[in-house]
Amino acid sequence: MDRLRLVAAPALFLLAVTVGVVVLQSHRHASTPTKPRVVKRTPAPATPRLYRVHAGDTFAGVAAKTHVPLPRLRALNPSVTPSVLFIGEKIRLR
Repeated sequence: MDRLRLVAAPALFLLAVTVGVVVLQSHRHASTPTKPRVVKRTPAPATPRLYRVHAGDTFAGVAAKTHVPLPRLRALNPSVTPSVLFIGEKIRLR
């Protein structure tokens, strides 16, 4: 029984101190107003207006490289035949 008291007394003391610290910390954080965080966004890099066709390029490949959807690429370049691209030909991207 004495051994139990020797162990229980410090354990209860530590428990009481821990509970007290948690209560004080929660009260301190609840009463402290926080500033709204401002997030600065960097603008996305502008896509070039034109793309010069290289050997082996396809319309789908150009769309993937430039992140321009294929239907938009076709709409911007109605005079270009998607299956026949010439090296050095310029394709509108926007």
